[in-house]
Order: sequence, then structure tokens, then C-alpha cells
Amino acid sequence: MLTNPEQISANAFPGMVGAALEYMIDAGQRSVLFLDVMRQRGEQYREHVAESAPHVLNFSVELLVDGRTLNEPVNYALVAIVPPAGTAIDNQRRPFIVVDPRAGHGPGIGGFKADSEIGVTMQAGHPCYFIGFLPDPMPGQTIEKIARAEALFIETVIARHPDADGKPCIIGNCQAGWAVMMLASIRPELFGPLIIAGSPLSYWAGVRGKNPMRYTGGLLGGSWLAALTSDLGGGKFDGAWLVQNFENLNPSNTYWSKQYNVYSKVDTEAERYLEFERWWGGHVNLNAEEIQFIVDELFVGNKLVSGEIKFSDGTPVDLRNIRSPIVVVCSKGDNITPPQQALGWVLDLYKDVDEIRSYGQTIVYTVHETIGHLGIFVSGSVATKEHAEFTSNIDLIDVLPPGLYEATFEAREGDSDTVGGKWIMRCEQRTLDDLRAMGRNSEGDERRFATAARVSEINLALYRKFVQPWVQRAAAPTSDLMQRMHPLRLQYEMFGGNNPLMRAVERGAEVAREQRKPARDDNPFLKAQNAISEQIVTSLDRWRDQVEAASEAMFLWLYGSPALQAAVGIDPESATDRAPGMSAQYRELLDARIAELKANIGKGGIRECVVRSLLYIGSTRGMVDERSLEALRRIRKNDNEQMSNEQMSLAAFKSMVREQFFMLLLDQAATLAAIPAMLPESKEDRQKAVVVIRSVLSASGEITGATAERLEQIIQLFLGDFDRHPGTNTLSFDRQSKAS
Repeated sequence: MLTNPEQISANAFPGMVGAALEYMIDAGQRSVLFLDVMRQRGEQYREHVAESAPHVLNFSVELLVDGRTLNEPVNYALVAIVPPAGTAIDNQRRPFIVVDPRAGHGPGIGGFKADSEIGVTMQAGHPCYFIGFLPDPMPGQTIEKIARAEALFIETVIARHPDADGKPCIIGNCQAGWAVMMLASIRPELFGPLIIAGSPLSYWAGVRGKNPMRYTGGLLGGSWLAALTSDLGGGKFDGAWLVQNFENLNPSNTYWSKQYNVYSKVDTEAERYLEFERWWGGHVNLNAEEIQFIVDELFVGNKLVSGEIKFSDGTPVDLRNIRSPIVVVCSKGDNITPPQQALGWVLDLYKDVDEIRSYGQTIVYTVHETIGHLGIFVSGSVATKEHAEFTSNIDLIDVLPPGLYEATFEAREGDSDTVGGKWIMRCEQRTLDDLRAMGRNSEGDERRFATAARVSEINLALYRKFVQPWVQRAAAPTSDLMQRMHPLRLQYEMFGGNNPLMRAVERGAEVAREQRKPARDDNPFLKAQNAISEQIVTSLDRWRDQVEAASEAMFLWLYGSPALQAAVGIDPESATDRAPGMSAQYRELLDARIAELKANIGKGGIRECVVRSLLYIGSTRGMVDERSLEALRRIRKNDNEQMSNEQMSLAAFKSMVREQFFMLLLDQAATLAAIPAMLPESKEDRQKAVVVIRSVLSASGEITGATAERLEQIIQLFLGDFDRHPGTNTLSFDRQSKAS
């Protein structure tokens, strides 16, 4: 330091001179402390990558299955999360499995904090498991082999919880989301509800001027560059290249804001910054076969929604085969997986909501307004709101009738014995027009992306034929060196402990901490510093916007050329609907199921009548409230022994709800008319049933309008000519209903 700051005070010098001295001392100390944070980051990086199984989980774990020991070895593993002290876990509750994304970074982001997906799961009392991975893939590892290993992991969890009330809920973050969806379409019997957070499923989807990342593959000539990068890496693809792609999306944050935030707040931000950088800098590798599948089949080819992906045994990957509820979490602030890519697959696969129902699918989505990509599964605020609500209501979501819903959240007011937490979740019915309103490609844009996919296939074939053999031979001796010299790795190594200059920085930082004298907030030079920083951010953002606009214009011009489209076999006038149609075999099964449901309309007892009535009345509201679902859950468990002494399993209850829903959908008049004959003779039993119906409906609000009219219609079916209070439209057991 130039002088001892204790001997200098801004008050000892007049005006700007004192402010300048105060700022110079503060800036000098912050500079040394910032460099020391970079030194700590470098040392932390070396320690992290030296670990045999590096991760950033904030929880203790127990290894259950090591994927490297399987017949088809993979670098994945299944671990059980050890509950923190004081956390009560009910092993009869549905287990959760969090699958982390392998998108360049190491595992653990789903359990990065106490307030995380894993954290809120265990706080709700559910057993929790985690599927992570090691930095290097096993030889010959493919996406299909990983899927088989994950199926075995899920089977292991199911075997550990034979008495659980439902199959495991699987949370797939980012890249793990599409992997989980693929597996669920092949092995639907293994899955409970799926929560897909920030995961791209429709890769061409987006809005002009907002989603530039989808143009990258076409502008680079397709997937040949992934093959080249893998060849330069000796058959392995360095995940640091994927991380660099993410960083290039936001240059102002990458090159300035992230570092400036630490520099300007070095006294408070260092710990948080280092914690995040431990994960962000933990790069992992993929086999060449893995990254080629991801790029060819998904990001450039967009084959997931067209049924063109097949496993080695010929089984097609058809997302319509998924039988569990699918919960999609996305955000308008996500520039990596915008809502159009997270939800566009629904528009690609289905013509309307009735077709969704015909496949028995329940799709629930929520769209955050501002949170970024990582915030979807890292942010504590999202974890304690969206993820906590989905976790606590997962059994209730599991019994939703098939259809499309948007989950909305309302702050809870007052005390309630039906819901806990700070929020009330509602699942509101939606149509495909609601998804189309978010924006989608025109027919012309779909042809452009299809053209880019064809060009990619041609370029990859040319590369493999004429260039790849030479590159593989030349790169083999230097592949390890090239990986170490990657720019993202170098920025950690340069400031690490091996740099002798950093030792002086460490000593200087100790002195700066002892003599720390930050400038006052109203220091004019400090204000000028912040103003300059804002200008730098603005300039970088403008530069990014200009580059993205130019990239979009280039893509649209190049791949919109009728000559290029015709040259690669794309008819410039053709329709672009690639969705697989309903197979004749499935149509036969569907027709048989419809006939079976119609034949069973008059079968069942009081439970079927109550559920049938609730579905009929509740459809007027266009939504299902968490409080009504909780009341329904209590009925299923017979908390008040109102309908039966025999408790149904969740699977049986879900099946009954779906059957009654489809009966109403197929023939509403006949389904309602059958109710009186299905009811018991006892007036008391019928009255109890109406109490149940009224209590469920009133749990989420006042019964008015069309809802009240349908309730009156149901009461007439249940009680017929039984007495009511004279001059009223309420039953003689109305007080009992309110007490219940």
C-alpha cells in the first residue's frame, strides 16, 4: 500500500481532494482483494477437478449403484440423499429422484443450496435420490446406454419403497429433462409425475428477434463442427465448449458484470461468487457418440417430436407414450430454453386438447416472468415457491384429469387447515391457443430449419469422408494439451496457486483486510465508477443485440433461399407438419377403450358417483384449486370415514378419476343419468355423499353461478324427493356440511 489508510481521512482534506484520496485507498484495496478472490477461485478449481467424484451437492449422500459396474458401463451413479439432522422422512411417501444435467458442468446443481429442489423435497417429508455423473465417460458410452442405466436406477428406488403411495417423481433439469422424457416414453411403467425444469424439447421453436441460440447450428454449417471438436479431443467432447456457448449469449455478464459485481462488493460477494464458480468451472467430457446424438437428433435435427428417434432394438421414442403427468417449468427470462422450446412439443404433437386427452396425458406448465435459465433450478426463491408447491402437491397433480393446465400461484391469506406454506396453487385449464399466443414459427421458418438440418447431414458426411481420418491421426498426440489450453480452463489456471505472482497477492490481501477502509456510498468517484460500469454493460448489450440481429437475418436469408431448399430436397411450397399421426394400432386400442368405458357407465358405487359429480360440477370453474384437491385427498384416505371403510391406493384412485372423467367426456347425459341407480338405498349414505361433494367444492371458494346450478342438479340426482328445509334450497344437513 502507498500509505497507511489509518493516517488519511477524507475529512482532513477539503472537498474533492479528500474524496479522491478516500476512493483511491478503497479502489486499491478492492483491487488486491479482487485478485485474491481470483486466486482462491483458481485453487478451488484445481482442488475440485482433482476429486474422484467432484460435485457441488450441499447434502451428504450414500452410493447405491455405480454405473461403471453395469454390464453396459456408464459414468452415472445413483445415490440416496441423507436427510439433514431434524428432517423427518416418511418412507411410505412417494420418493423423488433428481437427475442433473450433463451440459458441460459437473453434477449437483439441483442440490446446490439448502433451499433447492432436493431441499424442499425432503422438507415435505419425501425420500430423495440423486442421479449424477463423473467427469469422464466410459468407453463406448451412448445416450441409449445411459437411458438403460437410469431405468435400472429407478427400478432400484422402486424396490426400496414397496409400500410407497405412487411411483417415483422424477425431476429432470435442463439437458436431463429431454433424457428423462425419452426414457419415460420407452418405459412409462417406471414413472410417477415428471417435473421438467428449463429443458428444451422443441429445438426449432422460438420467436424472431428473441431466441438467437436456435440459429447457431445452421450458421456453423451443422453438426460437423461437433465431430471436429470431438476428434481434436481424441474421441471426447470437452464440455467447456458448451459452457462457452452459454457465456456467449450474455457477453456483458461474462466479460464484465460478473467480475465487476465481485470487485465492487468484494467485502460481501466473494463467498457467493466462489460457491457458484465451483460448479460453473467444473467442466466434464462427453463421448463423441453422445454429443453427435444430441446435436444431430435433437438440436439440429429436432427429431424428438417427430418420432424419428429409435433405440437400437427399433423402439421409437414417442412422447405420447408417457402416461404420467408432465410438469413443465420455464421462464420468459430464459435465453437458453425459452418457453417456446420448453412447450412447443405440445403444439408439435397434438392438434387440440381432446387429442391430449385421447392419449391420457396430463400436462401442467408454469411460466416465470423474469428468472434466468440457471435460476429455474438454482434460485432459492423459485425452489421455495414453484418447486415447493409442486412437491407438496405432487400426489394431487397425479390425479388431475387428462388435459392441459397452467399452474398459477396466489399468496395465501389467513389460516387454513387444508393448505400450508405461503402459496395456493391452482391448475387452470388451457387450450393450445394459449401456447400459440406465446409465439411460434411460421411455415416458412420451419422449412428454413429443415433445410439447415439437411445441410448439416451433407456437411457431416463430407467431413467424415474426406477430413475426419486425417484430423483423428493428427490430433491424437495433443488432445490432452488442447483440453488444458481451453480458454475457460486457462482463466482458472492463470490465477491459481502455481502462478508465483499470486503469492504476493495473497500477502497483500491479508494487509488490505486488516486495514480495510471502504469509501462512503456518496463518494462522487465511486458513483462515477458505477456509472462507467453501467455504460460498459449497455455497450456490450447493444453489441450483442446487433450481432444477434445480424445472425438471425443471415440465417433467414441463407436457409430461406428456394434454390438451396430445392438443392437439399426441401420443397419450398410444401407443408412442414412432421408430427407423427395416430397409428392404426393405437386407434384400435382407443376405440376398444371407448366402447369399454361406455359399457361401464352404470357400474360402480357411491365413490364413483361422488367423483363423477365433482368432475361434472367442477368443470364450470375451469380450474382445480389446491384446497379442493387436498379435500379430495382426505376423502381418498377416508379421514372422516364418510364414504367407505376401505382405503384406495393412489393408483386405483387415479384410475377411477380418469374413468369417470372420460365417461363424462364421451356421454355426459348418460353418465349423469346413471347416478341414481348406482347409489345405495340409505338416505343417510346419500346425505353423507352430498356433504363430501359440498365440502370439496367449498374448500376453494364460494359456490355460486353455474357451479351452484350444477350442484343443485347433482343433489336432485342423489336425494330425489328427500325432504329439504321449507322455502330454502339447502339440505337439512347443511350445518353438518359446514362443520365437516
